[in-house]
Amino acid sequence: MKTNVTAVMVEEHKLILRMIALLEENVQRLEARQPVPWRFFLDGVDFIRNYADRFHHAKEEDVLFVALVANGMPEQNSPVAAMQMAHDQGRAFVRAMEAAAQRALAGEAGQEGAIIENARGYITLLRDHIDKEDSILYPLAERVLPQEPRPAMVDSYRSAEARMPGLEEKYRRLVEGWEAKTAA
Repeated sequence: MKTNVTAVMVEEHKLILRMIALLEENVQRLEARQPVPWRFFLDGVDFIRNYADRFHHAKEEDVLFVALVANGMPEQNSPVAAMQMAHDQGRAFVRAMEAAAQRALAGEAGQEGAIIENARGYITLLRDHIDKEDSILYPLAERVLPQEPRPAMVDSYRSAEARMPGLEEKYRRLVEGWEAKTAA
């Protein structure tokens, strides 16, 4: 039986989707002109940058995508290239959302539109991206990758996690905290 090299990322997607749901809920509040703590958007950016990007996407980009290319998947005009492009688009939305939230937190009026536009862009992009990974790319990876590189891939995931001790728990608590505040 082959070692599963995508299960850990499917699990990480669940926490990312919880943050996406919080982001969407707070965008809807902004659209309805209800009060929203600007701090939420900065915490959301922190989560996205450190958990979704540095922790999760690093495993994909530095381990899974490299293994797929090394085992015959083209680097360009391929699912790997499409996923890389989506990661880059997501980073652009996050930078713009952060800049607007920083300005709002500093008291600059009129930032809601930029926050809403970039948050909505990120939400749409990430939901579609995660769906494609979970339903197309990851099952494809499980079918095409031979057993030989799989243990080393799992070791690389563990090494990446070990370089960031406590990170996953920190961001799980962050999401749970905002879920509790949002439900109140």
